[in-house]
Amino acid sequence: MNRDVINIVTVYPVGDYRLCLTFDDGTVQTVDFKPFLTRSSHLDIRAYLDPARFLAFRIEYGELVWGDYDLCFPMMDLYRNDLDHHVCSAVAA
Repeated sequence: MNRDVINIVTVYPVGDYRLCLTFDDGTVQTVDFKPFLTRSSHLDIRAYLDPARFLAFRIEYGELVWGDYDLCFPMMDLYRNDLDHHVCSAVAA
């Protein structure tokens, strides 16, 4: 299927920082955000470890966002359920 845009149409929590996302092509992914949140050293991102704040997500223009786009993810990362592909570890010399 050749598509220019993929959108999220529904999202609901399934427990402990996991969200079930349904995309407009029928693909469904359960994405675990906890590893991403806990590994982040950025305090504004770690703030979403607060369960109430994490659950304050919304779908806006087919994207999953929190706050004023304080937290959002590339659509293909969500679609592929691959939030960790860009994580690299620094090696101390």
